[in-house]
Amino acid sequence: MKADSAAKPAPGQQGAGAAADEGQGEKRAEGGEKADADAAKTHVIRTATLSVEVKSVTKALAEARSVALGAGGVIEDETTERVDDSYITSHVVLRVPEAEYDSVLTELAGTGKLLSRTANAKDVTEQVVDVNSRIATQRASVNRVRKLMDQAQDITDVVALESQLNTRQAELESLLAKQASLADRTTMATVTLDLSERAKEEKADEDDGPGFLDALGGGWDAFVSVLRWIVVVLAAILPFVVALAVLFVLWRVFGVRLTALRARRTPAVEPIAAPAPSPSPDEDKGEGKQD
Repeated sequence: MKADSAAKPAPGQQGAGAAADEGQGEKRAEGGEKADADAAKTHVIRTATLSVEVKSVTKALAEARSVALGAGGVIEDETTERVDDSYITSHVVLRVPEAEYDSVLTELAGTGKLLSRTANAKDVTEQVVDVNSRIATQRASVNRVRKLMDQAQDITDVVALESQLNTRQAELESLLAKQASLADRTTMATVTLDLSERAKEEKADEDDGPGFLDALGGGWDAFVSVLRWIVVVLAAILPFVVALAVLFVLWRVFGVRLTALRARRTPAVEPIAAPAPSPSPDEDKGEGKQD
């Protein structure tokens, strides 16, 4: 067949073909050594999520950036917002080298009060080895198709080989992208940090001691409370006071009239004159002497 005849190199090309085969053999040997090294190394994807309550999100966020950048990492994502004008929250995604993973977690957890912590480690060594092996095989396949295209003379064979090359090249690029993703996730750990502040009311409760204004405010609150209770008591007894006042008014009005009517109906009695006292014997003797 023409494809088979095209696959056989010309006499003048045997030296070049031998050199190419030797180069491919060296690359395969290097690829095999690399695959053995990858198989011996453990590849782990590390992720963690921290939730920390801090006094100031702004200061804690600056500290988290400094820790990540100091460890050789990057800030992948950040979202900071103010909630109800009372406190600030921040959501940060950090990428740090795997070697600095544990130390970074310790420093971030120490920025405030740790509310929750979740860590995950996923072993992907088999995936890495498998992808590397498939990449080596796919590269060899692409190289073979390219060599056949260089030797092909029939246009039909060239078109068929070109279609095969495009398909295998696309598969190779997909494998390379997967390899890059695995390499990135295994060499750089992902840390998600959630920072939150205490509400203003809670901060006020944690002040050291009451000052003059606090004492004044407390006294005013007590005065208002007592005044409120007095008003409540007055409101409770007001109906009774009103009822008693009405009864008193009625008694004054109708009582005076009844007394006046009784006085008119009672007849007047003339007073009886008392008898004149009789003169004593001494007085009679005195009068006789005077005569």
